[in-house]
This record gives sequence, structure tokens and C-alpha cells, in this order.
Amino acid sequence: MTAAPPHPLDRVWSELWFSLASLLRSYTAVHGLSGNRQAAVEQDEERIVACQAGRRLQLTRQGAIVTWKREDGSQGTLEMTETGRLRGQAGEEEMDMAAEAWARDLMREWRQ
Repeated sequence: MTAAPPHPLDRVWSELWFSLASLLRSYTAVHGLSGNRQAAVEQDEERIVACQAGRRLQLTRQGAIVTWKREDGSQGTLEMTETGRLRGQAGEEEMDMAAEAWARDLMREWRQ
């Protein structure tokens, strides 16, 4: 039995995935500067996890499909496009804008 050949866009999804992790690292670093906070961002081929002060964002990827989940149980599904955008129920947005919004939320100060 032979394995199925890889999908022609598998390399594109992989490159975009590693770019998304890099964007999260950069944006969390920038948002943490003013409060001297730092996030831990870990990644592999199928998962990105970003954590900071009790906040957590977990992204999992299967091909072009990205599922996100937050520490409060909220979750959703997005689709990467060949042009580096993320498509969801609310429409499409640039991948860097999504990463910046996630980073901003992860790095905001806790309010008591």
C-alpha cells in the first residue's frame, strides 16, 4: 500500500503556519514591552501555543484549517488562504492582523 501523494499546497500551508507563529512571537514581544511582560510561544508542524499570565491561545492546524481555542473555552475555526489571509465566519483578514489582535489580548494587563 502506498501513501497518498502530498497535496500541492501542503508546503504553502506549512510556510504560512510558521509565519503565523513568528508573527505571534513578534506581536506579543511588542505588546509586552510597556509592562515588562513576556509570552511563551511554542510551535510544531500542527500546533502553536502562546501563554502569558494565565492567558492561553492554542492553534492547531490540519492542512489549511486552523482551529483556535482560548483558556476560557472559546474556540473557532479559520481557513488559511493561498494569499496569507485567514477566512472565518466574519470574512477574511490578513494573517498579521489576526496575530496582532490575539497578541494584544494575550498581553493586556489583568484588571482586578
